[in-house]
Amino acid sequence: MLTIGILSLQGSVIEHIKVLQKIKNIKAVEIKYAHELGLIDGLIIPGGESTTISKLLKDFNIFDALKRRIEDGLPVWGTCAGLILLSKYINGEKSGHLEVMDINVKRNAYGSQINSFSTIYERIDDISNVPIPMVFIRAPYIISVGSDVKVLKLLDGKIVAARQKHMLATAFHPELTDNTAVHEYFISMVKESATCRF
Repeated sequence: MLTIGILSLQGSVIEHIKVLQKIKNIKAVEIKYAHELGLIDGLIIPGGESTTISKLLKDFNIFDALKRRIEDGLPVWGTCAGLILLSKYINGEKSGHLEVMDINVKRNAYGSQINSFSTIYERIDDISNVPIPMVFIRAPYIISVGSDVKVLKLLDGKIVAARQKHMLATAFHPELTDNTAVHEYFISMVKESATCRF
């Protein structure tokens, strides 16, 4: 059985757990402390508020350990704020947060909460053979990517999903739908990983 951790400091933690509970042979656990990183095969960094999550990572003394584990190959998936936390570059800011994924992001790119939207009929070929629901809430998008980053989805010319080796980033919130396709894709990444204990 694979153990998938959800960073449980702030954001849509329970929503990710509920989706993972629909998938066979997956154990979902909340992660708050550095020593818990050794208990998981992959980690989801949920949506929320990226600056708050980054501060809490430091307050809980997990920031440095998490950065090292990702650099050492721990599969990680960031949704919305999680995407921002993973990115090396944040447009208009001097530095990022974890700075592990070679992407440049624009935060709140679609405007405020009132500009949140969902688009139901979008297909991501690497992830699903059928269209999947995509929910955007004060979402960022990716402006540019490094040479070894694969763009998984463009929406109106903007990059909203990308993968770099063992790292996945989505600007949208699959955990806010009943669809498990993106979670299953991340689990397939975990199974491919050299760090997987499966």
